[in-house]
Amino acid sequence: MDAPDVGQTLQALRAHRPDLVADFSAAVPHARAAVLTRLWGALWRERIVGTARLGGAAPPLFGPLVPTVVADGVQYDDPGVLAAALGLHERLRVELDNSVANLALAMTAPPSPGDTLADAEQSIVDGHPLHPCCRTRIGMSTLEVLAYAPEHHPVVRLRLVDVEPDRWRTAGTPMPPRLPVHPWQLPRALASGLVTDTGIDIPARPLMSLRTLEVGGGDWAGLHVKTAVEVQMTSAVRTLSAPAIHNGPLASELVAALSRGTPGIHVLRERSAGTVLSRDGEPQRSLGAVWRDAPPASARVVPLALLPHRPDLLTPACFTALVELMLPPLLGLLRLGVALEAHGQNTLVELDPAGRPVRLYYRDLGGIHVHPGRLAAAGHEMPPLTGALPTGDDDALRTKLLASAFATVLSSLVAALGDERLWDHVAAVARRHAGPADLAAVFADTWPVKATTAMRLAADPLTDRWCPVPNPLR
Repeated sequence: MDAPDVGQTLQALRAHRPDLVADFSAAVPHARAAVLTRLWGALWRERIVGTARLGGAAPPLFGPLVPTVVADGVQYDDPGVLAAALGLHERLRVELDNSVANLALAMTAPPSPGDTLADAEQSIVDGHPLHPCCRTRIGMSTLEVLAYAPEHHPVVRLRLVDVEPDRWRTAGTPMPPRLPVHPWQLPRALASGLVTDTGIDIPARPLMSLRTLEVGGGDWAGLHVKTAVEVQMTSAVRTLSAPAIHNGPLASELVAALSRGTPGIHVLRERSAGTVLSRDGEPQRSLGAVWRDAPPASARVVPLALLPHRPDLLTPACFTALVELMLPPLLGLLRLGVALEAHGQNTLVELDPAGRPVRLYYRDLGGIHVHPGRLAAAGHEMPPLTGALPTGDDDALRTKLLASAFATVLSSLVAALGDERLWDHVAAVARRHAGPADLAAVFADTWPVKATTAMRLAADPLTDRWCPVPNPLR
């Protein structure tokens, strides 16, 4: 399986894109430092190895890049070499090497030319802010990354394939038995023998997640399309499970209904979802799609992940307004029994002409938690959700929101602004809007963050794991 490292990427560029060789080579040290910094932080907070083996002190969650670290008395500047020296699993070293190569390749991309949502998403180069595998695309060659990754500003062509009606399962608004397939996935889809090529292409622009695309017009105008792509990006191979197809429209309807009473946030509903069944009637993870609402094209909307990289947008006034916009609906929904995974990719903010946040948009319902007991207490019925979405565990419910919105998004924004006094405003707004059952967790000694590296090393890398970080509100 393709997982090119720096050397293999350089070889491919020399053969096919010599114009990028110099810029790529110049970017490699910065990319190594960026991945090394994420790995070093994970080693400390996730206790992957004994801290006695690690030099210095525990780094902050969002701190400056560290070009070198010391472990077991030896200095390292390469995250893959460090992982190997610590005896971590070989697959992690491969992923780290691929992450460095793709991050350096991303740094060769020109700035995004416009100011639409797709332009904003394609301008985010760094990827996941804490995951050492922030730019892995395991399964893609270097040329495929250039052709399909959003930071390289491609226009890709989704292919429509026909499905036999009795092999087509949909959820939400019924869709005709015709599936949009990502061009990388197309040869694999056709080889399954379960679909038929129509020869019809639809131009589309990839968003932050690469497999979710903005479609220019036609029948799907105003929608984003999530496709199945058998490529590992950060923690998972990005296919679509049967629960994801089933849950999306149901969860969308629930959260949209609940959020009508929590002004300031709008759910980008998953209107339809479809999957192909095998000859044995089993849903095929690699043959599915989700059709999701897009924000209005007339509004200036950006993902929260963009703000730390845009000091012209992220000011103290922007931050305080964002906190006042963001925490009331998130904590209100938590009180009702829904925890949104409100990280920087899933949560978008609309800015007015003066740059002030005026509205939030939330997308991708696959990572939320829903608490049936809290829903019932608030007078709402639990829809027939499956898989990991339902939970009766209050701690699991709170963890989903605290790890994403508080420990990751707000921490990254405060770090980017460099002013710890901003936490006072967060604390004041949280006190006003957190429910009595959740207030103690919001102000506990620690917050959870996802233990992404420990997950990659686990036998089951898809099971969520968490680790504590100091709570700045204390």
